[in-house]
Order: sequence, then C-alpha cells, then structure tokens
Amino acid sequence: MQKINWGIIGLGSVAKEFADAFNEVKNANLLAVASRDYNKIKIFKNNHQIKNDYCFERYEDLINSKEIDIVYLALPTFLHKKWMIECLVKDKKILVEKPATMNSKEIIEVNKTCGNNCNITEGFMYLFHPQIKKTIQLIQDGEIGELISMSSFFGTNLLTKKNWFGFIKKKKINPNKRIFNKEKGGGAILDLGCYPISFSTKIASLIESIKFENIDVLEKKVIIGSTKVDVDSYATLKFNKNFTSNVGASFSKDLGYKTEIKGSKGKLIIENTWTGNPSKIRLIKDKNETILNITSKKNIYSYEIEALSEALLNKTSAGLSVEDTIINMKIIDEWKN
Repeated sequence: MQKINWGIIGLGSVAKEFADAFNEVKNANLLAVASRDYNKIKIFKNNHQIKNDYCFERYEDLINSKEIDIVYLALPTFLHKKWMIECLVKDKKILVEKPATMNSKEIIEVNKTCGNNCNITEGFMYLFHPQIKKTIQLIQDGEIGELISMSSFFGTNLLTKKNWFGFIKKKKINPNKRIFNKEKGGGAILDLGCYPISFSTKIASLIESIKFENIDVLEKKVIIGSTKVDVDSYATLKFNKNFTSNVGASFSKDLGYKTEIKGSKGKLIIENTWTGNPSKIRLIKDKNETILNITSKKNIYSYEIEALSEALLNKTSAGLSVEDTIINMKIIDEWKN
C-alpha cells in the first residue's frame, strides 16, 4: 500500500499523542521529526523508530527534505505564520495545530504566499471523529428537521482549586505559560473558543454556504484575567436564515465539552464533542430519547491522519479549507475585540 510520509515540527505534548496515532493508521508513515530540543528528538526517535537521517534540530532541514509529503506544525501559535510560509515556499502540504494563526490578518498573509490557494488544513481532529460524522449525517437525513440553533462550549477551570478544607483557592499562574501569555497566543477564546466556533460554522454551512460578511457576533462577554488574556468568554453567532449559535470558552469554569443542536423536529446532544471519549449522541424527538453509542477506541488523531493522507493519495481535499479557517479567525477577532 502506498503511504504518505509525514514530518512533525515541534515536539510537545500534543505532538506526542499525534505521533502515537501512526500506530493505528495504514496509509501514513511518520518519517521525520524536528525540534530545537535534542532530548525531545531522542524520545521521539526511540518511541517511533525514526531514522537518524530524519531527526532534525533545524526546522528548515525537515522542510527541505524531498521525502516529506506533509508537515504537521505543532509549534506555539505565534510561530505558525513564519513556518507555514517556509513550508509553502517549498511546496509542502500543511496540517497546522489550532488555532492556525494569532489573528485573521496572519492567515490571510499566509494564504497570499501561494496565490490564495494554499493546501493548509487547520488541526481540528474532532471533525474527523465518527461521532461528528454521524451527527452531520443525522442532520442531513432530516432527523431533527430544519436547523434552528445550537450551543457549544469548551471550558476547564485552570485558575482555582479546593484545599483540604473545601475552600476555593487561587492557583499560581505562570504569566510566561503560552495559554496565559498574550504575545504567545494565549487566552480562552484563541485556545479553546476556536473549537465551538469551527463547529458552529461547520453546522451553519449545512444550511447554506457561509460568508463572514453575513455573520454577526453578538452578546459578547469577555472577562480579562490577571495576565491580560481573556479567561471566561461568551458570544452568540448569528448566521443567515436566522440560525444562531451560543459559544463559550473558559479557563475559570468547567463548562465541559458539550454541544446541543436544535431543529424543528428535535435536537442532538453531544457530551464529549472535542474528545469523543466516550462517544455518544443523544437524539431527542417527540419527548423520546435515543442514545446512539459510537464505537471508537482509536487514538482521535488517527482519523485525521488517515483522512488527510487519503486525500493526498487521491488528490482530493479533507477537513477545513483555508477559506473556512479565514472565516473562523475573523470570528475570533470579532469576539475578542
């Protein structure tokens, strides 16, 4: 079987889980890794049988490797723009970890590198998971009728904890940590809010093609934390046909991973939208509830790798287009500001 050769730039915790997924994929091969931390390179080399010739301490060397078909950029957000452009100049396909860039201006600049037709996919792995595929199928089959609204949240409390006596105590926050540092792409909207935004635009696109000019970002609530990034944020997105989506992203509240999609005949509830673990869809119609359990024991990134590799082999596309990403980043900009 022909396989697509992947390279990973940036070897943090997400890259580790991503690399593990290659054990469950038949049409892809993890050929090369690059990091400025040689200790991380050694770990990946040993764990994934990477040959010495494909272990790079310079990102440029991996990008220049002719054997690499697609690069997964798992670097911090503030470095994405530069290294996406470096990849595109060398005609490399890109899977970039979410969010694609710091703002919409950056992704628009990147897209101009290849005449506004770049082969870039933003890394929302959940979109490839069977439970999301099933959700979209149910909507397209008319199970809940015409779409009316949805709500989608991603939040986990990183700011406080309970002590031995049950009292709430503030955690010590490191202002240099990426998610709490504005210059590094921190903030709940950029780090977590990009998930419910991407799902909202995906669902809205099932009604009709979407344009940013036809989207209103309303009822914005943005709470700024001690390190000057947003820590608890909410908004309502209004699309054409009066379809709306309430979205939320938080570092201070355990909002969970829940999505609820309402239609004229019923609604769908997904408890674990972003992880798919466990995978379960609740279909509620006429006061009756059906539980749809989705069998899935694979690494969630394996679906993404498999789909993108298949698309490259067949010269087709998979996942969000760069145009989708530009729309999503414009919504993020509007929400933040």
